[in-house]
Amino acid sequence: MSDSELSIVFAGPLVTFQDAGRFGKMRYGVSASGPMDRLAFDAAHAALGNEPGLTAIEVSLGGLSLVCARGCISVAITGGDFIVEHEGQKTNSWTVLTLTQGEKLSIRAGKEGSWAYLAFAGRLKVDGWLGSQATHTTSGFGGSSVRSGQSLVIFDAGTREERLGEIPSPGFATAGPVRVVAGPQDQYFSKDTFTKFASAKYVVTEAYDRMGMRLNGPKLNFKDALSIPSEPIVRGSVQVSGDGVPTVLLADHQTTGGYPKIATIISCDTDRLAQFRAGQSLHFMPISSKQAVDEVRQYNALKTEYIGRISVPRGTFEQRLMRENLIHGYIHE
Repeated sequence: MSDSELSIVFAGPLVTFQDAGRFGKMRYGVSASGPMDRLAFDAAHAALGNEPGLTAIEVSLGGLSLVCARGCISVAITGGDFIVEHEGQKTNSWTVLTLTQGEKLSIRAGKEGSWAYLAFAGRLKVDGWLGSQATHTTSGFGGSSVRSGQSLVIFDAGTREERLGEIPSPGFATAGPVRVVAGPQDQYFSKDTFTKFASAKYVVTEAYDRMGMRLNGPKLNFKDALSIPSEPIVRGSVQVSGDGVPTVLLADHQTTGGYPKIATIISCDTDRLAQFRAGQSLHFMPISSKQAVDEVRQYNALKTEYIGRISVPRGTFEQRLMRENLIHGYIHE
């Protein structure tokens, strides 16, 4: 193995370096950050045979274009349905390919999804903060945003010929209502208001970034809630501001807040919701705390099986040919 270098030709807004997250610091007012879609992030590393949680590039709808300036390296692209172009050949995300010196790779928005992940067969040389390279976009702490003209060095870069090709997408992460548990401040809303929240259609607005997603729909009125003390916030909190508009808080959320939270999205649905785009509609479905625990446990079991399956090398092209029964018979003249 040797080092490789990549030159960033173009990087859109909110293209950042992210590792698994900066955990255990919320008590000090520091958000965990990390990937918006944790399943896609984990899948990218698994498909390359990387250890979990290494730093990757999170690509927004703004897109990313780079050139391999030195060396040779395999990469994995997962996440939303983005368009991937490698040396004039177009494909979709959920693939592993190899870049050699002088080759160009572009990732741009496709049919759906808001975030894609570019993982490397090696270790990115990126600055860290408080033990993590995850970027907190509001402050800029961590690995920081990816910039046009920037050069990236990947230590111990390698190729993964036995892993090249399409990555099976996770079939268990299906569409449907976004599941929520009531509270923790649902007592500040009337029963009719909560029923409205649970039955109405909401639309994702343009006010959407790594911190949160503002929704357009029925106003959620409450009484005497603006004076409540600030309380801890988690990813997936549905916070209602003074104008009655709900906002879903995401990876770069603040650690405390004084607006009432009408509900909390269960953890396995926040990744799916993060891939929604402005203009896309959604419905919420309240479930009990016990149901939420059961759903998350089932999801995690399916995720563990899936990650384990795509972690297994498929073999080189020659090895794959040898495994296939390409000849069914012969004719002797």
